[in-house]
Amino acid sequence: MALALKLVLTPAVMVGATLAGRRWGGAVSGWLIGLPLTSGPLVLVLALEHGRSFASGTATGSLSGAVAEAAFVVGYAFGGRVPLLVATLGFAAAAAAVHAAPFVALVVAVPVALVVALWLLPPFPVRTQPAARPPRWDLPARAVVATGVVLVLAAAATTIGARLTGLLAVYPLYSAVLAAFANRREGRAAAVGLLRGLLVGLFSFAAFYTTLAVLLPRTTTGVAFACAIAAALIVQAASLRRILRRPASRSEPGLPPEAASSPSPAALPR
Repeated sequence: MALALKLVLTPAVMVGATLAGRRWGGAVSGWLIGLPLTSGPLVLVLALEHGRSFASGTATGSLSGAVAEAAFVVGYAFGGRVPLLVATLGFAAAAAAVHAAPFVALVVAVPVALVVALWLLPPFPVRTQPAARPPRWDLPARAVVATGVVLVLAAAATTIGARLTGLLAVYPLYSAVLAAFANRREGRAAAVGLLRGLLVGLFSFAAFYTTLAVLLPRTTTGVAFACAIAAALIVQAASLRRILRRPASRSEPGLPPEAASSPSPAALPR
């Protein structure tokens, strides 16, 4: 069962999220990435293989990773000519700062970090033209990468510890690839808009791991994950309104909902 989860569930959810993101655009794509699509299956595998207490520690580590992801997004937005490098350094610095933070402190720090990051970033950009069609190898490559990350981290979990496993599991590799792709083809504004959507989606991520960390030591794995998924979906549905309520560009009435009004790309940091 654990092997099936590693080899089937992870690529399945990653492919589904990618296709949905392509259908509704960059902001929704970033919002979907906020769900624990890769790290969630990893924690389930760890719970089955190493026990609920270990998995609870991993969930706490993943929760601390949300603070690091917020730092990643801000670093990318204000990273000048090397946004990915600055973003990764920001992620590492924030991860080091919160790695040993107690659970109660993380419950407060995560929403604060997400709200501050959203305040610092510019609004969602207007989408002026459809994104270029991705190459055929793009989708299978992302599924392979996601599955590989889960396999490697699951194998290394007992060596590096529960909390570090959870923290490394949430490095925004998928977000980094999408942002770099958007930056190259559509400009910095599109990349930052995608990452702003990620920040909105991370509220459901925080709800998922907060619930897991609390319930895994106290109930069965099935009940804990059912409650965590329910909490994540409730928060995700509420945050979707933040994405969809943005008005479409008047000059392009056929654009999907992510085409919201915002400053021009020139207003973004270079």
